[in-house]
Amino acid sequence: MFRFINRNDELNFLEERYRQRGFDFFVIYGRRRIGKTELIKNFVKDKPHIYMLCSKAGTSANVLRFKQEVAKFLHEPVIASENLEEIFSYLVPKAKEKLVVVLDEFSYLVEKDDSVPSLFQSVVDEVLKDKNVMIIICGSSISMMESLLGYKNPLYGRKTGHIKLDFLKFRYFKDFFPQNDIEENIRTYAILGGVPFYLEKFDPGMSALENAKKEILSKKGRLYEEVDFLLREEMREPDVYKGILSAIAQGNAKVADIANRAGIKASDMDRYLKTLIMLGIIRKEIPVTEKKSKKTLYTIDDNFFDFYSGFFEPYRSDIEIGEMKNLEETIKKSFNAYTDKKFENLIRKEAIRKISPFSISRVGRWWGFYRENDKRKELEIDIVALNEGTGEILFCECKWKDNVDAEKLFKDLKEKAKFVNWNNKNRKEHYAVVAKSFSVRTEHARCIDIKELEKVLA
Repeated sequence: MFRFINRNDELNFLEERYRQRGFDFFVIYGRRRIGKTELIKNFVKDKPHIYMLCSKAGTSANVLRFKQEVAKFLHEPVIASENLEEIFSYLVPKAKEKLVVVLDEFSYLVEKDDSVPSLFQSVVDEVLKDKNVMIIICGSSISMMESLLGYKNPLYGRKTGHIKLDFLKFRYFKDFFPQNDIEENIRTYAILGGVPFYLEKFDPGMSALENAKKEILSKKGRLYEEVDFLLREEMREPDVYKGILSAIAQGNAKVADIANRAGIKASDMDRYLKTLIMLGIIRKEIPVTEKKSKKTLYTIDDNFFDFYSGFFEPYRSDIEIGEMKNLEETIKKSFNAYTDKKFENLIRKEAIRKISPFSISRVGRWWGFYRENDKRKELEIDIVALNEGTGEILFCECKWKDNVDAEKLFKDLKEKAKFVNWNNKNRKEHYAVVAKSFSVRTEHARCIDIKELEKVLA
């Protein structure tokens, strides 16, 4: 059974709008498996409502199903009309309380019939705009759902609110895995990210890696074909996108390197990368201190896609025949380094604003170089946070290790900070080090171990 965890902010937003008399038109969207339908079902469960999951069968078939849902709600025979305006005109006056009408996977309708937004524009303008009714359209095709909010779309200006549902915060992992300590939950986070559907598939009585081997890296696993399914649903060239993700997962971060590894022309990469960014699967980065830069890197931002691309895809053939030796060796050798990367992302996304002694206006990674004896020396800092108003800057290093020497790490960090060109004359520097535990602490930087981090992330 699916457990509904968190989403209180979104529920409260919907409840507040429902209590206000009058018309509401909400758009709810987000990546597949993120919990949109569960949010909606929890919202409507104690309200007069009609819920319909749209299909790809075309407009006529969906209108017929909608009429059947209307008849079921009213306890009346199915009306004869095929006209949406007439159907809504018949339905709305019969509702004794504010009615909620939900069209889930609305993007399926638009995919098969691009006149659908115009049909609903007429319904809103001619029938619903002054009525006591709430319409919710929901979809997983992010590109299509965002296009419905765009200026050129017939529904532009009609919505009264929208919710883009995001990943669950890390603090809710303990609700799924109450027996785990924070370290085990960070490993789970590194594999799955905050996707409720995936979290539900992991057994609380097993370790993160045991669960991954059972549910992702096994032909019998419930998430074995998940990435293939998602890419087929969203993209016309799923294998091309899979190749790009595999290239990035293997450490290629620049466009030319990704294209070369994936076997794609560099000139064709822009449209593929933009689609993956729009879907929230990858992110485009420049050094945080720069507003424009040619030093662009691409990384996989969706943990599940990253784990799958890095650990599953290279060994797909082996997994198919049940040969796990090479994969097991790779996991043993590389999983800690992989988790270190995701640990850094977790601190950047959910902890750094609580750690920082000042209000942050921008946060991200920084990288650059200097020359020594005509040799290029590369530099990277895990997290740099800025306040552009006060001139304060925080340099932070994250280590997924025990017994870290924070004094040494601080000295290295301070040396690298000299090469960060930002507000050099008036800036006020701060330092932080995050690790599982410390053998040596320092008074020059805030040292946060796993126990304190658990409180920060709570």
